[in-house]
Parts: sequence; C-alpha cells; structure tokens
Amino acid sequence: MSQEISPGTRSGDADIIFSGGSIVTVTDDKSAAPEAVAVKDGRIVFVGSLSQAQTEWRGPDTRLHALLPDQALLPGFIDAHGHVTGAGLQATIANLLAAPDGDVTDIASLQDKLREFAESEVGERSDWIIGFGYDDSMLAGGKHPTRDDLDAVSTEKPVLAIHQSFHLGAVNSLGLERLEYTATTPDPEGGVIRRRLERAAESGPVYGEPNGVLEETAFNPAADLAIAGMDPVDSGQFLPMGLLSAASFGFTTVQEGAASLEVLGLMRQVADAYPTGLPTDVVVYVKADQAMKSPEAVLASRKYSKGLRAAGVKLILDGSPQGRTAWLTEPYLTPPDGKDEEYRGYAALSDKDVLAQVRAGFANDWHVIAHVNGDAAIDQLIQCVRSATKEAGQDRRTTAIHCQTAREDQIEAFRELGIIPSFFSMHTYYWGDWYRKTVLGPERAVDISPARWAVDRGMAYTSHHDAPVALPNSIAILSSQVTRVTRTSGSVLGPDQCVSALDAVKSITINAARQYFEEDTKGSIEVGKLADLVILSHNPLTIPERKIKDITVVETIKEGRTVYPPSTTHPHPAPVPRKAMSAAAFAHC
Repeated sequence: MSQEISPGTRSGDADIIFSGGSIVTVTDDKSAAPEAVAVKDGRIVFVGSLSQAQTEWRGPDTRLHALLPDQALLPGFIDAHGHVTGAGLQATIANLLAAPDGDVTDIASLQDKLREFAESEVGERSDWIIGFGYDDSMLAGGKHPTRDDLDAVSTEKPVLAIHQSFHLGAVNSLGLERLEYTATTPDPEGGVIRRRLERAAESGPVYGEPNGVLEETAFNPAADLAIAGMDPVDSGQFLPMGLLSAASFGFTTVQEGAASLEVLGLMRQVADAYPTGLPTDVVVYVKADQAMKSPEAVLASRKYSKGLRAAGVKLILDGSPQGRTAWLTEPYLTPPDGKDEEYRGYAALSDKDVLAQVRAGFANDWHVIAHVNGDAAIDQLIQCVRSATKEAGQDRRTTAIHCQTAREDQIEAFRELGIIPSFFSMHTYYWGDWYRKTVLGPERAVDISPARWAVDRGMAYTSHHDAPVALPNSIAILSSQVTRVTRTSGSVLGPDQCVSALDAVKSITINAARQYFEEDTKGSIEVGKLADLVILSHNPLTIPERKIKDITVVETIKEGRTVYPPSTTHPHPAPVPRKAMSAAAFAHC
C-alpha cells in the first residue's frame, strides 16, 4: 500500500527518490515491500510504487538514487547508548584493542602502541601518554599492565592505559605521583587501588604500595587528568570525529551518555559552531549527581537546537562484569587477584542515593537512564524505580543500560514497571568466552544480554555499542543478537537467547526511537517522518545469519542529506571552540 503526503499539503517536486534493492520500512505493514521512497525538505513524502513516485513526485531537479540489487534501504540507526565524544577520543589516542579492532596481543605490543603515540604529533602535544582499549582477557597471561610495565614506556611523562571497559586502567609510577596515590592512600568509596602488598601496620594505616591498576572511582581521576592534559587542538575534535565515526556505521542519532555539566556546555558551543547544526542528532545525558546540584543548567528538552538536546540524566550503579567490578548477587567464578571466593563486586551508590537521583529525574521530567550490569545493581534500580513510580506515576521509559546479568524475574519486573532494557549485546561476541570460563561460569554465562526474554514478553528492548568500549559498529550489534557467536572459540553462547534479524533491526531503529520519545519522527520509513536513512550492502533480513557481520554501510543520510561518506559540500569536522572536550566525559561507559 502506498503512502504519501495528501495533495493539499504538497509543496513541489521531491528532492530525491530512492528505488531498487530492498526497502525495509520497519513498520507493521504486512503488504508487499515498497519500490520507492520520496524525500522532500528532509522528510519522507511518499512510500510506495516506483511508477507512482515518478509520476507524482519526480520533477526536473529530482535526483534519482537507484540502489544496487543486493543493497537495502533502512531507517537511519539510532544509538540507544554510547559516548560519541568517547568515540572521538578512541580515534585520537593509542589503539590498544585486540583483534578484530586492533592488534594488541601482549604487554610488549601494548607498550609499542603507547610509544608510537608518544612520538606522534598528538602525543607530543599531550601532557600524558594515553591509550585505550586493552583487554586483560585477550592479553597473553591474562594480566593487567602494571606500573612497572608502563615505566618501561616512559619515566618522563605519566602514562595511562585504559581498559576496554573504561572502568579500569593502569598508570606508571609518575602517574601515581600525579594522582598522589601511595601506600597510605585508602581506597576511595566505590573504587579500588590495587596493591603490590596489602597489610596493616601497627603505627598508622598502610594499605600497600599501588601496583598501578585502578578500578572505578580510583581510576576516574586518572582519566580526568590525562584527557584534560591533551592539547585543545586535539580534544576539540572529539565530538566531530565521534560523529563521523558513528555516521560511518549508519547512525543518524547518537548519544553522549554521561556528560558533566561542563562538557554539556562545551558540546553546545561545538553545535553552535556548525552553520546549519550538527550533521547527526546528539542526545545528551548529564551525570545525575551533577544535574541535581545545578538543575537549571541541564535545560532538558524533547526538541533539538542545532542538532543537540539534553534529554535527562545518567545514574551509575555498578561497574564492569568483564573487569569484574559489576555488583552481583552470587560470587564471581574466579575473583580478581586479592579477592576471596565470596567476592561479588560492589555497589557504586547507596540505596538512598539511587532513590534520590531517580526521584530528582522524575520531579524534573528528566529521562532517567541507569548503568546496571550486575543483577544486584539491577535489583537496586528496580526497587528505587518502583518506589519513585508509586509517587510520580508510570511510563517514564526509564532505561536500564547494559543489563548483562539480568535474571528472568528482573526482565518481568522491567515489563511491569515500564523500564526499557538496553542490552550491550556485543558482550556475547567480545567477552562471551571470558564470561563462561572466568567471570560467571557456563550456567550463568549463557543468559547474558537476555534479549529473548524481552521479546517473549512483547517488550520493545534496545541494543547499543557503548563506544568507546566497542566501536560504534551497528552491524556488530545486529550480528551479535542474531548469532551470539563468541570471539575466541566461535561457539554460540546461549542459543535460546538469540533473536530474529528483524528484532535486532528494531532494537536500533523504532525501539530506540521510542526510548527517546521520538517514535513519531524517527525509527521507520513512513510518510511524515524525518528522512533519516541508511543504505547497506545487503539486507540483514534476508542474508544468511552468519553473514550479517560482513554487511557494510554504503551511505548514511540525515534528513535527506548524505553525512557519510563526507563530501566537500558537507565536510567533517566543523570548526570548534578552542577549549572543548577537555574533561573526561567518558567514564562509566
């Protein structure tokens, strides 16, 4: 069935008509797939037959865009959770990732990457030598780099190697000096300074000489100092580079998922520097504790200004399961060094603080998203949302971010309370084998990222990439949900949790639009919606499931304008303020 703007509201010929290939509308319409989509002034004005599109909407200046037979046109992808400036950071500093996104395999190759960065133009301008993405589960020996390992990189500059989770990191001896971490420094609340030796002395507190590895709130100041120590010429490009990276994977709406108020202000300056606004829409969530102190500075809105809007607040309730800092109800299969067999991770906030932050979100009409990886943290969120909902009403679309170890009873509680689970489904690929062998054991590991439980309950779940923890790879999001194939062994982790390709596509289109309260304007190919579109090399709904991972993004279109590949007409990046993105907006991914 054809859709088009009514004749009384038409205002001329279409700017562009897409046809050929496959058109995946992501709607509930069961009729035959349309042959053409017409776009006018950034909106979809027609969806239907090619002959009708050409007869009624083609004019002398209308551009015809014919897809190749294997290609597919889909709604533009919507980032349900990520850190777009973090993606820019990721593209700027040393790449410490393992395959397939990098080639760090051991401490020696990690050291080489950091030395290369130190000798680069960006590294020479930076106060710190900094790299991102090492994964102890993929390093030979399965150990984190220590201060001694990083002293071998430099003793003249502080060095920071950031774990892929962005919840841990390691610094050299000079880095520890800058942080003023010594044997007499206690662990901060919600964090751990790992030690060479832990003991108590009779003459005052001695906790043990730091070994360089830092967790959670002990790690965050290192990231703050290192990123602030980068030259503004480089940090000022984090947002533009992050936007380009996201657009290269088909995203037309992206998220900054844990910004400080300072970073929110700087992002607004960056948006204003673009003559016609940001090339893709950016949704910003402010750290809840900061928002509560200065609510007037948040200026949350459902409307975009220059392509940017503050949507609400981000709560952080625990840490990283792959880094073994997430808060579980049952012990880790293998505790980290120095922890006993009953170690379950730890909470980031008290029940009182979580409830206060949720209440503040509801009271200020801020959309609340909450980082919850461990099932104990999920219990805490459910308890606090239930209490706040009784006071303020339902349908807040509170979003539980990551939900790695959610139990089935917790997914049911999400359904009852209207909480949207947003799964970091790529965990099944990147760390599925690590979960099975080290973190949770085989019985618990099979149900990480339990999207099938949500589908079976008719829930509109979303899925995300959490860049810079992973590349903002839309195709990997789709493939990981459909196949759940792991990186190292190639086995299927929990086949009962696999979902259909259509469910996976919905998780980054119409369901993600609903999460943002934008389902009336985004997330499907329908008349009246924004012409946010992506062209893929193949149709993910018809290609063999194991080949979804090989799909590539051909073109990304925001409101009818191509934003990837970039062009001389609409280049990336735009000019930015001299001081920009110099604070760490990326912690607690």
